[in-house]
Amino acid sequence: MTGSPNILAVEGWYALRVTYGRALKFKAVLDEAGFRTFVPMCRKTVERNGKRTKITVPALTNLCFVRSTQDTIYTFLKNQGESCPASFMWDKATRNPVIVPDKPMEDFMRICLVMNDEALYLKDITSKLHEGQRVRVTDGPFKGIEGVVLRVKRSRRVIVDFPGLLAIATNYIDPRFLEAI
Repeated sequence: MTGSPNILAVEGWYALRVTYGRALKFKAVLDEAGFRTFVPMCRKTVERNGKRTKITVPALTNLCFVRSTQDTIYTFLKNQGESCPASFMWDKATRNPVIVPDKPMEDFMRICLVMNDEALYLKDITSKLHEGQRVRVTDGPFKGIEGVVLRVKRSRRVIVDFPGLLAIATNYIDPRFLEAI
């Protein structure tokens, strides 16, 4: 586990890196301890005994979000001992843990839940995401979600971006349901 000598009492969604694909197991440990957590999930088609079936798996194998303060999470991770499978993800530019603000995190969770099978996770974030128009969705299942308009896979989508971490794209949204912000 990686610690920080400059521990903050800022409450927010902290990104934790969980080793060896144990995100769901560690999420259960955090849930049992009373933390609010989120692991982005997706459906994947696998072949078992000659049959194709869909299973739900973490969209990103080593990522878990935890809503609390840095010092509370740090203390919890430290108390887990040497075998703790998680550590903070660090922003290399600021040398602080990655904290996702509430509104983008709520939008991200809502897109994950609404789209389930069709969520498009963008792991390779480029500066191109910052070139688009900031918008708010005004109608439909994504009403209230804020993001950047970007063309992905020949379709105009709204991207919710966590800079330096990941982004998620909605499916096509009619331009009539987008307002510039």
